[in-house]
Amino acid sequence: MNILCAGINHRTARLGVRERFAVAPEETPALLSDLRSVEGVSGAVVLSTCNRVEIYASGLCPVRALDGFREILSSRAGVEAPLYHHDTPHAVRHLFRVASGLDSMVIGETEILGQVKRAYSAASEAGTATRTMHKLFQHAFRVAKSVRTETRITSGPTSVGSVAVELAEKIFGDLTNLRVLLLGAGEISERTARSLQSRGVRSMVVSNRTYERAASLAAEIGGMAIHFDHWDKAAADADILISSTNADGRLVTPGKLAPVMKGRGDRPLFVIDLAVPRDADPAINDMEGVFLHDVDSLQQIAAESLVIRQREVERCESLIESHVGGFMNWLQSLHNPEWQR
Repeated sequence: MNILCAGINHRTARLGVRERFAVAPEETPALLSDLRSVEGVSGAVVLSTCNRVEIYASGLCPVRALDGFREILSSRAGVEAPLYHHDTPHAVRHLFRVASGLDSMVIGETEILGQVKRAYSAASEAGTATRTMHKLFQHAFRVAKSVRTETRITSGPTSVGSVAVELAEKIFGDLTNLRVLLLGAGEISERTARSLQSRGVRSMVVSNRTYERAASLAAEIGGMAIHFDHWDKAAADADILISSTNADGRLVTPGKLAPVMKGRGDRPLFVIDLAVPRDADPAINDMEGVFLHDVDSLQQIAAESLVIRQREVERCESLIESHVGGFMNWLQSLHNPEWQR
């Protein structure tokens, strides 16, 4: 019996590559079906975040499964998938580290656990989570909780959004009087908005494709909501534009920003793009007065904050190792020559 993990992440592929393999929520059921159709594969879970796209699977032959997964992902993206891979017990250890935030760009981040839970739920709804997958992911959730409660790994910035706010502080100093435009009203935008609030930002405008969601988030943070078709008008007054949407194609482009920048005089516009695939066209960084940062450019700030938590990593790894042993004991107790269905 075996478990396979295959994927790409922020350590193995640049943002321009990762965004080609990103899987939107509405695409997940079809992809899960394709993955399960690979010969010998009995179950699959797909995890897609701004920093990784990973497949966790149970099946008969890891080598054959890996070839099938690479073919499917390469076909979707139009380029060869540069996959890393792990099998039992390394795949188990890898998932436990991912769920605990130890494999993230921001070590100890808390967002990833919710993303892993949603990936597992999507597979359960699609019928691709086998008994082995159920046991594996439920165990991963317990590991993540243990790591959070028994160590100080979550000290300091613990999300991409909070790192983005640290970047804003490095650029502007006091954030109290800044005006911020948030494009997107999902979980990342909400966490970023709350981080901004905690640093004193009082003026925030939220724009989202679903206006009701923008209005709801704006009400929670004391901001203002605008319709998505008018976000560029709000950008004219913003000091910082933070974007995290599921837009199909580039949203923040030179064509959109050119009229915005004309009336700003010498006021710069800082664009922080937290979306994968990216919302902002990299070409806007060449525009006068526009300064663009994406999720990869936040890695240096994340690395600086890691020093605070580095001494806790060893404790986390020790906890995870004990849980890997416990899961492997359960797996070996099944005495089934085939991967669990």
